[in-house]
Amino acid sequence: MKNIPEVKLGIIAVSRDCFPMTLSASRRAAVVKAYEEKGLSIYECPTTVENELHMQKALAEIKEAGCNALVVYLGNFGPETSETLIAKYFDGPVMYAAAAEEAGDKLMDDRGDAYCGMLNCSYNLKLRNLKAYIPEYPVGTPAEVADMIADFVPVARAIIGLNNLKIISFGPRPQDFLACNAPIKQLYNVGVEIEENSELDLYAAYHEHANDPRIPDVMKSMEEELGEGNKMPGILPKLAQYEITLLDWAEAHKGSRDYVVFANKCWPSFQTQFGFVPCYVNSRLTAMGIPVSCEVDIYGALSEYIGTCVSNDCVTLLDINNSVPADMYASEIAGKYDYTLKDTFMGFHCGNTPSCKLSFCSMKNQKIMARSLEPNQEPNITRGTLEGDIAPGKITFYRLQSTSDAKLVAYIAQGEVLPVATRSFGSIGVFAIPEMGRFYRHVLIEGNYPHHGAVAFGNYGKALFSVFRYLGVENIGFNQPKGMLYKTENPFA
Repeated sequence: MKNIPEVKLGIIAVSRDCFPMTLSASRRAAVVKAYEEKGLSIYECPTTVENELHMQKALAEIKEAGCNALVVYLGNFGPETSETLIAKYFDGPVMYAAAAEEAGDKLMDDRGDAYCGMLNCSYNLKLRNLKAYIPEYPVGTPAEVADMIADFVPVARAIIGLNNLKIISFGPRPQDFLACNAPIKQLYNVGVEIEENSELDLYAAYHEHANDPRIPDVMKSMEEELGEGNKMPGILPKLAQYEITLLDWAEAHKGSRDYVVFANKCWPSFQTQFGFVPCYVNSRLTAMGIPVSCEVDIYGALSEYIGTCVSNDCVTLLDINNSVPADMYASEIAGKYDYTLKDTFMGFHCGNTPSCKLSFCSMKNQKIMARSLEPNQEPNITRGTLEGDIAPGKITFYRLQSTSDAKLVAYIAQGEVLPVATRSFGSIGVFAIPEMGRFYRHVLIEGNYPHHGAVAFGNYGKALFSVFRYLGVENIGFNQPKGMLYKTENPFA
């Protein structure tokens, strides 16, 4: 992944002036030792913070060490003001955790009361409108706090990435795709910049790359990736030229930002003017850590990038597309997997999923577009999709979205892709999510979400939930288990 940040962690211990500073410092050292025993790296700030002057000194040391994410550790009760001002003046995500007491025979002289201090810390953070990551149970032994820090890393990576991200879009949304349109105000609120361009800008840039000397090398890379699936080699020169165009645009237009994603229009005029469909190139950039969402889905691109940071792996964007036929469910799922028919659905897009996430793949043409653009003839301008069944395994389906009145909402649902042949076309898989039917009705439909969902390959709900909470999202839907009614669910149904 070339397009996501590297997290460089630091840890600062804080101490209340009526408690021994040595208690907090020694407990910090124990946490660092436990974290490093996991094979991980963290900078141990030598200054223990007891007041605001200590806070300034510690932050200077953290900055000098190049840290971009920070753990504030309450080794004892902690100084309410200076410990929370750390989050105000540190330029990056901050986590707070506290020390558990070690032993019953230490409760006279070495009791730290950090359990109590975390309450005051959280109050002071809210008082100052400061954002921070606080684990589900933020008080623990050195080993437990080390685990908490490890959980913080993917969250921190996503927050750092968003604060340095530019979304580049090309073209307005296609007609009748209003579902992918949302106010961009919330992008700025989460720290993202956006550059909106015309399709004509992309078209001109593409033609400026005609006969680019890099095209043969990109074609060779494509040929090696496709292998026996290279069914339409004649389209590769155009696809290679397009890939170079996007990568050059990203480099030339990232400006003050470090990371870039794209939200590009891909139909209906794209095929007639460019002479191909861009799906395969979208998949290749996504595999590089540069997600390219389809149909100018700006919040889809944003969601994909968050998943890329959290999972440190490539993701995809799919339509929550079609139901699994009852006969297919009966013959290939019922009795083999613990899912009802309503727990299953098929996730699909034309050919944008990276080849490494497909069970098999081959270059094809876009079947849906060929119906209207090239009926009853050999495909030409609709070539360029990557077709194949999505590899079975754990997944997380999720999305961060702005509502029409510019409020951030999100959903997360964990499940899996089943090892069931799809019998269909495009990048597609048979998905199973527990209680998907109720989730579909009372989160996706009731929440007015678009049909696009981002997919991370693994169960990353815990980290994604923490990222969304850090961003201030209050409404986070999830696939609630049986017996846990949604607000809009009919209890008599």
